[in-house]
Amino acid sequence: MAVETAPVVAAPRRPAPAFLRRLGLLKESPVGVVGAFLVMFWVVVALLAPWISPYDPNESDYTALLDPTPSALHWLGTDHQGRDILSRIVWGSRTVLIVAPIAVFSAYVVGSMMGLLAGYYRGWVDNVLTRVSDIILSFPVIILYMIIIAVFGPSALNIILAVTFVASPQIARIVRGLTLELREQDFVAAAKMRGESPFYIMMVEILPNARGPLIVDACLRMGYTTITIGVLGFLGLGLPPPDPDWGGMIKDSYGMVSVHPHMVLIPCAAISSLVLGFNLLADGLREISLRD
Repeated sequence: MAVETAPVVAAPRRPAPAFLRRLGLLKESPVGVVGAFLVMFWVVVALLAPWISPYDPNESDYTALLDPTPSALHWLGTDHQGRDILSRIVWGSRTVLIVAPIAVFSAYVVGSMMGLLAGYYRGWVDNVLTRVSDIILSFPVIILYMIIIAVFGPSALNIILAVTFVASPQIARIVRGLTLELREQDFVAAAKMRGESPFYIMMVEILPNARGPLIVDACLRMGYTTITIGVLGFLGLGLPPPDPDWGGMIKDSYGMVSVHPHMVLIPCAAISSLVLGFNLLADGLREISLRD
């Protein structure tokens, strides 16, 4: 007698999170693919810096001072102190891709909390936080950076604090606008009826539903922060020497641009390519979000 067996039913696959699905759709945006490639290129360079750097970034080859142009020994040439430019570019990418993400993340933590509180509670909380943001935003950005770094001294930590102080009010405005819109949605009303706390509603119900525009803005802000780090380095307010810093490399060799332009153009190209990558990645993510 044959024994009937129940058909095997495959368990339904759990759908991937929306952000991962959006990244998967990035291949449909040529602009986004180019941006992701540029960003990933520099991320890989930063991670592999100890292995792919041909020289110590602070090692001087005094024999190359007679001819600092690119050669078989120094593919991108040397700077005015005989230091290998390729090695300093490689190690400088690690500096940028450590400081910039931490600074942007810190700014988003502070700015998101300010925007959530202002948009959710409104009233006097909104007025106070909005006025504080307006006061900070009324100052020229570069002046604020210069004042903060000049007072506390040039260091990676102080650059992070300066970016957090300057960028968090800008982020707070974006989050506040999104919160004012989302707090009127049905899922927020349902959470209130369940007796959820305001903190739970802001962090679990509102903030995740505002992630789309915030992710795009974060990519753009990474580019802005990369430029800021370069500008501060050029002004002598970046990382203290001899740490490799793309902006500092431009400052140190700026006087020789007419004689040996590669000393300035190569770090400029590094900054431009990374900023371009973040901007194109943000454009790709925005394009995909408009299709959804």
